[in-house]
Amino acid sequence: MNDSHRHLGVLPAYPFYGGPPVNPDVTARATIDELLADLDAEGTERALILPNYGVPDPDVAFGFNELVVEAAQRDDRIRCGLWVSGKAEDRDRTDRALELASEAGVRALKMSFLLGGTVDDPGVRSVFDAARQHDLVVHVHTSPGAGSDIDRVGELVDRYGDHVKIHLVHFGGGMSGHIKLIGSRFFDWIAAGKQVYTDLSWAIGFAPRWLVTEIDRRGLGHDRVLFASDEPWGDHAGELARVRAAVGGRELEKLVLQDTFDKLYR
Repeated sequence: MNDSHRHLGVLPAYPFYGGPPVNPDVTARATIDELLADLDAEGTERALILPNYGVPDPDVAFGFNELVVEAAQRDDRIRCGLWVSGKAEDRDRTDRALELASEAGVRALKMSFLLGGTVDDPGVRSVFDAARQHDLVVHVHTSPGAGSDIDRVGELVDRYGDHVKIHLVHFGGGMSGHIKLIGSRFFDWIAAGKQVYTDLSWAIGFAPRWLVTEIDRRGLGHDRVLFASDEPWGDHAGELARVRAAVGGRELEKLVLQDTFDKLYR
């Protein structure tokens, strides 16, 4: 089993939504040793590790870039993605992050508009140019509303998917995103030659089953879906159970849990 999306680093407490400072990511790991212990306990053979994020302080996520690179270079089971941003105010931070793009073990660039910014930010093209130059996957968070909605994030696939591999995290992130992607958009992109991939973390119950049905019916997309735990924001055991319930006992299971990861993240 390979995990295409999990995080490393402990965030500071933050007063989310006007409440008291809290640390909701209770299984966040601060050290590489803790991460490796988790992989051992789960039986995870390989994993893509990304900087943890979620508080509105860009220095926090950017500050974990060297840690994930160290993890990737310490253990061959690990590959990593670098935290980057297209926002103008993050240009210097992103430039420093991209200096690590050629380091051994780096396989992705991670972007999210969850905390602000849009696909039209001035540095987004630079991120995709760097991904193309270094043959890296661009990992993009999706969730309903604002800059993370699939209607906006999907513009990145339209603009850059011919030349850059794009991993749409959370498969649209909710009911509307799932229906838009499974109903047509995901398969239309693949048929048009777009290099688009996704994982099913956070997927609502019906979505994995429907996706598998449509993959069978359409005869494409089988090599574009990966397993992801999104630890510590997701639940590894729960995510794995949901995916296995949809693909277990089928040829697709090996692709989702192993082979597509090996191809995409080498």
